[in-house]
Amino acid sequence: MLFNSYEFIFFFLPVMFIGYFLLAQYRYIVASKIWLILGSLFFYGYWNYIYIPLILGSIFINYLIGSQLSRQKDRNLLILGILFNVLLLGYFKYTDFFLENFNLFTDSTIPLPHIILPLGISFFTFTQIAFLVDAYKGKVNEYSIFNYMLFVTYFPHLLAGPILHHKEMMPQFDDESNRFKNSQNIAIGLFIFSIGLFKKTFIADNFALWATNGFDISHKLYTLEAWATSWSYTMQLYFDFSGYTDMAIGISLMFNIILPINFNSPYKALNIQDFWRRWHITLSRFLRDYIYIPLGGNKVSIYHNYLNLFSVFFIGGIWHGASWMFIIWGSLHGFAIVIHRVWKDLGFRMNSFLAWFITINFINITWIFFRAKDMDSAIKVLSGMFGLNGWGDIKITNFLHNIGNSTEIMLYFIVAIIILMSKNSNQLADNFRPTKKIALAIGLMLALGILSLSKVSEFLYFNF
Repeated sequence: MLFNSYEFIFFFLPVMFIGYFLLAQYRYIVASKIWLILGSLFFYGYWNYIYIPLILGSIFINYLIGSQLSRQKDRNLLILGILFNVLLLGYFKYTDFFLENFNLFTDSTIPLPHIILPLGISFFTFTQIAFLVDAYKGKVNEYSIFNYMLFVTYFPHLLAGPILHHKEMMPQFDDESNRFKNSQNIAIGLFIFSIGLFKKTFIADNFALWATNGFDISHKLYTLEAWATSWSYTMQLYFDFSGYTDMAIGISLMFNIILPINFNSPYKALNIQDFWRRWHITLSRFLRDYIYIPLGGNKVSIYHNYLNLFSVFFIGGIWHGASWMFIIWGSLHGFAIVIHRVWKDLGFRMNSFLAWFITINFINITWIFFRAKDMDSAIKVLSGMFGLNGWGDIKITNFLHNIGNSTEIMLYFIVAIIILMSKNSNQLADNFRPTKKIALAIGLMLALGILSLSKVSEFLYFNF
């Protein structure tokens, strides 16, 4: 089930909301948690119910291991728990990729099983690895299976994050003051949800038309077309994923549960390190706390530190998908972060505008590998961007006309204002005041978002 669907907006969310607070109001605390768990499992299984046993099996095994780690700091058990999660993710996500490349390099003909990737497995795997490590370090003590199931399955974050920590969630679920409806939280939650819905259906899905035309349909791209294609995907990805996160945060806030911020105006970043402090913040936090620091972080020799930095982004690339394109993308970011660290170590500085210009263009170019299905597709776009195919006779307005509308021209003005000049959704939420203008803005964004549901599309990170 998608956040951007009639079923979710007009049926699932109202039913979950009413049922949860009715049970909480009459102090059926355990029942209210079970209500959220069952609803979340229904939400997850709506796409494909055969994977419900998979997530339940993963939850029970991690709960048992985590409970034992809380009592006894057994390093071997921790390693076993991490291996279980990594192997489970590896089987579903990377089996076809490894077999395909094994066949390619050895001239073998092993048939590919074409395993369907369960929704959200990358996210709930990282969530549970973090739980095991925190349990081993004595940072969590969870002895209730219902609490743990709720922590993992909680539907606003289940399919595409944010990646959560047990210690930041369970105190909120156990807080008695959160068991009653809060009109302020409902209003802010609806406000953030409407921003996210507008981002996804009105902005991201329209840019998707242009990006798809350039990456998947056009056989050759001239310079303007290629740059339009790359920037369209750059905008599509940001507004798609940040839109999902806004919707998740907004929905959760209606239940009085605060999810961590996942985006903070990343396209305003002045360097690659700054970008990763602003983009997919909970993933960056996970990679830092559970990979970079255990590898030694910056408390090693300078060259070892550079290797650690590169390794983190290489692993991050692989986590995103079973494709050489993701490996290239992650490696490029790994090289960039190392270059940035060398630059800082040497004490160099750069003009702020130039730093932003280089950073945003690097991000835009590397997203090409993130989006391209194969190297030929990436080269097609890159060769067009750097003038190898010439400017051509096709003007940008004709290219827009070829995909059926010129909405993108207006969208570029909108996103330029949103990205570079306006406050982001986190800042807007912090300064929220219930006024007539805000009510009008919510109504307008919801209307535009709902009217755009006729062309419903999955969120991009559902595939990761």
